Amino acid sequence: MNESASPSRAERNRLQLRADIIQAAFEEFSARGYHQTAIADIARRLGIGHGTFYRHFQNKRDILEHVINDVSAKVMNALGAENGPTAADSLEGYREQLVRISRVLTSIFAEQPAIARLLLFEATSIDPEMTARLLGLLDMGGKMTAAYMENGVRLGFFRQDLDTEATGHAVVGMILMSVVRFLNAPNDHEGQKKMGDAVQRLLVDGVARR
Repeated sequence: MNESASPSRAERNRLQLRADIIQAAFEEFSARGYHQTAIADIARRLGIGHGTFYRHFQNKRDILEHVINDVSAKVMNALGAENGPTAADSLEGYREQLVRISRVLTSIFAEQPAIARLLLFEATSIDPEMTARLLGLLDMGGKMTAAYMENGVRLGFFRQDLDTEATGHAVVGMILMSVVRFLNAPNDHEGQKKMGDAVQRLLVDGVARR
């Protein structure tokens, strides 16, 4: 066993405090709103000084950047290997792939709905750079989804006349609406299941070759 590969206690404590600051920030963002939350509010919730906060983050926007990077990495990881754009070679394989991806994406936002709420409803009002970044991520999501469509068209299990680019962006819109529905009614599990089933049917029956 290579003990040098394990982080030291000090490093573990540093990472834990960083995670605690992020969590405290999102609790304050949820309670007050991003713009109304001050560094003092975050520090007070954790019982730490301003200096401790600034050793980990430059400002509260830096926290948001960290979270976007983390969520992006989790989503990209979920879309690798067997869930990659060219992994499915049949309609049934695509259907199974879709279920796996749906479960992973749902878990990412269900674990911390405050993140989804902030990204959807507040982050675009922070500054033009943040707005451009989020819009760029949505555009990238549409293009990546189009790659799944293109794979289906190329292998013949999707309609040959499918507009893959437009469909890819439309899928992103459906996913966003699913997230909004979850945020508005987090305990409506039956409604969420129906929404998920409807989206999956559209993504299979709506594009399958007949």
